[in-house]
Amino acid sequence: MSGPGNARGTGAEEEGLPPELCPATASVDRMGAVRLWSAEAEALLGYPAKEVCGTPAVELLTTSGDREAALAGRDRPEAGRGWDGVLALRHHDGHEVRVALRVRPLADREGPAGWSVSAGDARRMEREAADRALMRALFEQNPAPIALIDGESRYRLLNAAAERVLGHPRDQLVGRHVGADTPHVDSETVARVLRQVRESGESVLGLPVRGSPPSGPDRDRWWSLSTFPLTGPADRLLGMCQTYADITHGYRAERRMELLTKAGEGIGATLDVARTAQELADVLVPDLGDAAWVSLSEAVLEGDEPPKTTGPGQWNLRRIGVAPPGDSWPTGLPAVGTVPPALPDHPLIRRIGQGETVLLPDLDSVMAASEGHVELAALFVPEHGHSAIAAPLFARGLVLGTVVVWRTRTPVAFRQEDADLLTEIASRAALGVDNARRYTREHRAAVALQQRLLPAATTETPAAENVGFYVPAGDGAEIGGDWYDVIALPSFRVALVAGDVTGHGLPATATMGRLRTAVDTLTDLELGPDELLAHLDDLVQQFKEEGPHQGDTVGASCLYAVYDPVTRQCTLASAGHPPPVVIRPDGTVRSVEISPGPLLGVGGMPFEATTFDLEPGSMVAVYTKGVLYRYGHDPDAGLRRLTDQLARLAATGRELDGVGHELLQSLGGAPARDDMALLLARTRAIDPADTATWEFPADASVVSAAREAAAGQLAAWGLDEVSFTTELVVSELVTNAVRYAGGPIGLRLIRGNVLVCEVSDPSNTQPRLRRARWSDEGGRGLFLIAQLTTRWGSRYTRSGKTIWTEQPLTADPGLLELPW
Repeated sequence: MSGPGNARGTGAEEEGLPPELCPATASVDRMGAVRLWSAEAEALLGYPAKEVCGTPAVELLTTSGDREAALAGRDRPEAGRGWDGVLALRHHDGHEVRVALRVRPLADREGPAGWSVSAGDARRMEREAADRALMRALFEQNPAPIALIDGESRYRLLNAAAERVLGHPRDQLVGRHVGADTPHVDSETVARVLRQVRESGESVLGLPVRGSPPSGPDRDRWWSLSTFPLTGPADRLLGMCQTYADITHGYRAERRMELLTKAGEGIGATLDVARTAQELADVLVPDLGDAAWVSLSEAVLEGDEPPKTTGPGQWNLRRIGVAPPGDSWPTGLPAVGTVPPALPDHPLIRRIGQGETVLLPDLDSVMAASEGHVELAALFVPEHGHSAIAAPLFARGLVLGTVVVWRTRTPVAFRQEDADLLTEIASRAALGVDNARRYTREHRAAVALQQRLLPAATTETPAAENVGFYVPAGDGAEIGGDWYDVIALPSFRVALVAGDVTGHGLPATATMGRLRTAVDTLTDLELGPDELLAHLDDLVQQFKEEGPHQGDTVGASCLYAVYDPVTRQCTLASAGHPPPVVIRPDGTVRSVEISPGPLLGVGGMPFEATTFDLEPGSMVAVYTKGVLYRYGHDPDAGLRRLTDQLARLAATGRELDGVGHELLQSLGGAPARDDMALLLARTRAIDPADTATWEFPADASVVSAAREAAAGQLAAWGLDEVSFTTELVVSELVTNAVRYAGGPIGLRLIRGNVLVCEVSDPSNTQPRLRRARWSDEGGRGLFLIAQLTTRWGSRYTRSGKTIWTEQPLTADPGLLELPW
């Protein structure tokens, strides 16, 4: 049987109409009679099987032409071929139904046995065909890359856009596993996502994937990869679909903003030039390149402005920051701290010196730039380096240094937008470097001022061996007003001073200098520690009244201690200052219990003096609060740790200098947030055999007895050479005490590196040196003493006053040449 003339004939191997669109089935014998009739056929045309079976099938055709053509083709030789087509059939109720037919021949042992007919509603088929055409067009013509993948991660279908992304035509990819021979996308990520979707059944949407199409001007692309499962009945996995959306421009813009944000947060957080340079290198690798270095002018590292020169060889740049650090740094390139050779007069170098960023996008441009300078290329071009950007660190009209970024492992070359990005980052970093440079200069000046206001680090007195240490604040903190001082007092005594001015900066340093000068001046009055602090308190209150230019630097803490090597006692007072720590010769260590008064400048409160015995060989540590706070924010805990450290170090028997350095090292390597001043003193004592003391009543007859006692003691000491001048001094001082003060009168001689003579009386009247007129009978005693001694003075005591003198242990002929 052959189809009507308008039917489409097909070969037996052809697919023809899809079977699912032809659900109605029937069987026709070789004579054209209907033998089988399905329920679907009855639903399509309305005829029950018992009514149709046995009747000629052509009777269902509505037009005579179709019936004649069917009958005529039944006996033609080509009747054994199948055919597809659309014919008009008569419905049981009389109306016409357009039916799509799929006719295939049947055969038995004797030959052709009839036909198998499948039928369906032609209108539905036409709609299905249109839908299929639309879906295929949507798939094929979609500008978004789409790939259909089976459950074994093999490509099944790809559109043209996916071919361009994957870099191969579809006939080379269909049937192959995802990732095989597709180097133009991140195949490992794609395969990993497919496994995740297949195993979890959950979609993965919007995953950024890097790719490099094999052609086109921009071979570095970013795609948003979305993968979702395709399921059939009962959620059976049929395959998976992957789509790619080009997000290159948006992704680059987002990464650019992220890198700029990272640079803003990570560069210039401190006011340290070298650290800022390293922060810049760390930001650039690996987000922008594979290797980077930052070089700065030597002058910048010192806080000075770089030289305003245009010649490249005069830059004198030092490599300060590199990334990646350590063993990952490319072999052969200069490391941190090195000064590469002078740069040649090259056009690219001149462009950088003029503030321009230079882009070397490919290996050819790199080789061209290094032509004629092969020896320098080995120092500036890393192994496998194929693309580079060099930008100046340009701030406030000055080229502070350069930053260079290379790509070695990343195959994609730098573009102009990368150069623009580095220019912006370098501009921000340059401001950070310049701020750190200016801070370094000011900090250096302030530290120099501070150190010049402090005494010598090591001093020797008969009372003690002293070593002082001062550590300025770092890590961006301003200089403070910490100080220490060692002041030699009459009668071999020594004053140990430590103080801390509130506030920071040059105002604090200036106030510190004024206070130290005031302490030096007040020591000449030989006041007790409590009285001296009271005078200092008044002075700081005057500072407050001087005007707003003093800022908030209007207070200070201070500790003033006086050690007497004759009595072996120490008397101290504190104005809000932490207590000293004493390590005795037997190894016991403790902080001195004191009653600290208020900070200087508070006013209205007294200061209390504390006196305690201090054996020779004891170590006294006087310090500022910065030492305590290096151990944490709890001053009590800091004092305990300081005490333990001093005890440990003192037990080693080290010299004071070694003890101080190791103590400061034990505080940690991080920059201090506050100044630290530390004064260590190891006490000495005057041998009792070098001291002689007498007490006399207030009677004129004791003057000769005092002279004789002094002369005898000097003879015992072997100081007959100074006996004459000493007798004169004793005679004048004792005479004045008898005449103006009353008794008892004390006389004390102390032998050390000089000879000290002291006369004490109960009077509080201060002696006054004056020049007597020629007619005066008296008034020349103190003038005579001033001529016979190197220096003299007086100090108040609780029971009166003491007048003291000092003279060398050998006779000085010049002292005996009196002006009359």
